[in-house]
Amino acid sequence: MDEQNIFDNDTVFSGYQKLRASEANYNIQLEQPAMRDMLPDINGKTILDLGCGYGHNCVDFVKRGAAGVVGIDISEKMLKIAESESSHAKIRYIRMSMTDIDKLDQKFDLVYSSLAFHYVKDFDRLAKNIYKLLNKGGYLLFSQEHPLVTSTVGGLHHYNKDADGNYTSFTFSDYGMPGERTTSWFVDGVRKYHRRFSDIITGLGKAGFIIETVSEPIPKESAVKIIPNILIKEQIKPTFLLVKAKK
Repeated sequence: MDEQNIFDNDTVFSGYQKLRASEANYNIQLEQPAMRDMLPDINGKTILDLGCGYGHNCVDFVKRGAAGVVGIDISEKMLKIAESESSHAKIRYIRMSMTDIDKLDQKFDLVYSSLAFHYVKDFDRLAKNIYKLLNKGGYLLFSQEHPLVTSTVGGLHHYNKDADGNYTSFTFSDYGMPGERTTSWFVDGVRKYHRRFSDIITGLGKAGFIIETVSEPIPKESAVKIIPNILIKEQIKPTFLLVKAKK
């Protein structure tokens, strides 16, 4: 367990719990609806959830007819909640880093990951390991922070406003410099990894995947009612990148 494990930090975990407890957050109102829209048919399928967190998606997969789900996460705190709140006979939780999934001895029809890949240093290796774990015709579906979000060294990107306070543009830099980024998120020193859009798509292609769908989601009307300005911000600059690829 030598990988970064920010969610077992008490400050981060407490802040994350408060964030997810509110309906007015981008995960609930933008990323998750877009991910559900891109799900392949999972009835009777086996699923691996990378960075499963609380296990809420694992439970949802079972409700949608999945034959079995394995959820992995590096965070002991996350898995403790998953096992107490999201347990099911068809779900198995494993404490494991995504860098170690080559140790799994099971094949899957879908590998799913929500907002975790930007914490992984070697994306090409991860993509190859996922490809090996999939059954023929299986899918990879993942979301991550958009490369425009991860790009700026020091995380000093920002929206710009006009004299009336309206959002007009987004300032960022360092897009063409892939690599580690150190940012603040509840605590200082959180490591993420910036990859250009081309790095992501090329990595998947070299692993053998066929790209089916790429999405930079725009919020639905229901989200706009809950989070003011979410639509105009996403029209200026997308927050998330979603990719669906097939073996």
